[in-house]
Amino acid sequence: MTTGLAPAEPDTEDWTWVLQRPCPECGLDAGALAPQEVAGRVRDVTLAWRAVLARDGVRDRPAPRTWSPLEYGAHVRDVLRTADVRLTSLLEQDDPVFADWDQDATALADRYGEQDPAAVAEQLDAAAQVVARLLDGVRDGAWQRPGRRSNGSVFTVATLAQYVLHDVVHHLHDVAG
Repeated sequence: MTTGLAPAEPDTEDWTWVLQRPCPECGLDAGALAPQEVAGRVRDVTLAWRAVLARDGVRDRPAPRTWSPLEYGAHVRDVLRTADVRLTSLLEQDDPVFADWDQDATALADRYGEQDPAAVAEQLDAAAQVVARLLDGVRDGAWQRPGRRSNGSVFTVATLAQYVLHDVVHHLHDVAG
């Protein structure tokens, strides 16, 4: 985070509802997507993220406690990295419990607002490609393999893929990408 800025407003909402109905903010109906479509959508959206991270003012926050486009980009990169770990565990283990991830603590500890935007764009793209390749390799019978977060939210390979895509698309909407 850029020195002197207050931490962003923590997001405490349980966003799993986006698997049940369209998001009124970004418009994505993630739960209606065939999981086999998600890999291509993840690849496509990284082009828009590259453009966002190349903008002038990428470090500027629209409000003191709202992330800048750079901070959102770093967050999306880390969402994709977390998705890689979680999808891999879903595909390799029976009913895994996902390790907790505190996105707000990560943003502070990793100083998202001070990172190099070009490096974040490369890292986001690389993480997206890893997730997309993982999803490309899912066999039909594996889409329903379950796992869960420590709060009890149950995901399958399919719903985790849809959920992650929503996160990537929604934050692009947040930065008018």
